[in-house]
Amino acid sequence: MSLQEYENTNVQRKKRRLFPFLFGVVFGSAAVLYFAPVLEGSELISLIDNMKKEKAAVVAEAETSEKTLPVQEVSSSSDSMVEAIANVTEAVVGIINIQQQMNVYSSQPQEQEAGTGSGVIFKKSGNVAYVVTNHHVIAGANKVEVSLASGERIPAEIVGADPLTDLAVLKIAGQYVKKTASFGDSEKLRVGEPVAAIGNPLGLDLASTVTQGIVSGKRTISVSTSEGEWDLNVIQTDAAINPGNSGGALINSAGQVVGINSLKISEDGVEGLGFAIPSEDVKPIVEDLLQYGEVKRPYLGVGLRNVSDFSAAIRLEQLNLPENVTEGVVITAVEPSSPAAEAGLEEKDVIVSINGTKIDSISALRKYLYTETKVGEKISIEIFRSGKQMNVSLQLSERRGSQ
Repeated sequence: MSLQEYENTNVQRKKRRLFPFLFGVVFGSAAVLYFAPVLEGSELISLIDNMKKEKAAVVAEAETSEKTLPVQEVSSSSDSMVEAIANVTEAVVGIINIQQQMNVYSSQPQEQEAGTGSGVIFKKSGNVAYVVTNHHVIAGANKVEVSLASGERIPAEIVGADPLTDLAVLKIAGQYVKKTASFGDSEKLRVGEPVAAIGNPLGLDLASTVTQGIVSGKRTISVSTSEGEWDLNVIQTDAAINPGNSGGALINSAGQVVGINSLKISEDGVEGLGFAIPSEDVKPIVEDLLQYGEVKRPYLGVGLRNVSDFSAAIRLEQLNLPENVTEGVVITAVEPSSPAAEAGLEEKDVIVSINGTKIDSISALRKYLYTETKVGEKISIEIFRSGKQMNVSLQLSERRGSQ
């Protein structure tokens, strides 16, 4: 079809539409003429004005709905973490470890700051207040001072310390304390939940520094302490924990202390790996330290070594273990008059379970004894002796030294 033919076709269509158009005009006029006699002149004008206004309103509404996106109002919630931080910050203090060191010029000992850390005021009773911190923060100290949120430094006394769990409790004068922190339930923490770390990174110049992150995980890590290897339960967080933060508070959005910041992994290429001791593990240790000045733990009275430390030849020939027994704990010494001696345990006995729970390492044995048993309790120990499997009943007594 040519362009001309197309144009002609359009013209013909327009002509066909002329009659309906004229009919509409005539009909509309007739309608007006028909209704006009019924209405007075002022009433007719009013009717026409109302119709125009209604039409304008409909058009305006249509234009608005086309141009405007639907908006849903959202209720805003207060920043609970900001409030939580404000409520706890004053209860987080600096800890100064002061040790006597030899003066190279006078050959006389003098006091020097050996290091600083953080602590949390968790209790006030009368004229005394108590601070929880890490054991490694105050280790080796001849004297300890506490730096308050105001910057004032006051003397502190060590109530008790536990190297195995890296916790310690200090005592300060209550007159300086206006606010204490409360412990929350770390068992209720969920991965992804927001938390904040409060402490004194890199010294007191950056006191009361706050870093925010989330709970990255809950796990158990093996740590070396002055009392041996220990499987430490920890809360992993990506909130920055730097030297000086140790002993500070890890808080939730309710302003409760859910962990005591303890350590981080410092390696090239590693970021966001900080760890805090869960509050549910902190509380029983703190209670023992307050009451006894130490942690009361069950005691066996043996020297131990991991079976995995020995070669296959030693396991088979000297310990007389079956080939399939490659894990457990070897007794290397038995203390006289100890629970182990009274139960008849001997050197070269290999412990493989306690009360039916598998024991594959020294760390596992300590963990079970210190968390699942109590002083005075009777336990059943499964051992291998000279290749023979047997069970020994033993009554635990109070721990009096190294395991």
